[in-house]
Amino acid sequence: MQEITATELNELLKSGADIQLIDVRQPAEYNFARIPGARLIPLGEIINRMGEIDPTRETIIHCKMGGRSAQAIHALERSGFQGKLRNLRGGITAWSNEVDPSVPKY
Repeated sequence: MQEITATELNELLKSGADIQLIDVRQPAEYNFARIPGARLIPLGEIINRMGEIDPTRETIIHCKMGGRSAQAIHALERSGFQGKLRNLRGGITAWSNEVDPSVPKY
């Protein structure tokens, strides 16, 4: 599975790269802390909502620490998703530690 660090993701976002950022945490987690531009598709809904993810754009998937996003990537790949998927190593916790300390940790 391909991964990206929080610092690398921040550089991509700053550069204006055409990526989509999918958050697979639960709505309460998303409401508490989020990465700007991330779209919520909880892990339990990822396969049913796969059509909402554009396979022509690079997709970065994240959760709190990287485990659920890895599950989401495996599920998408098993379901035939053809786009480029990368896991945010360390999830939103890494984002808070490396990029934006104002994002709350929980």
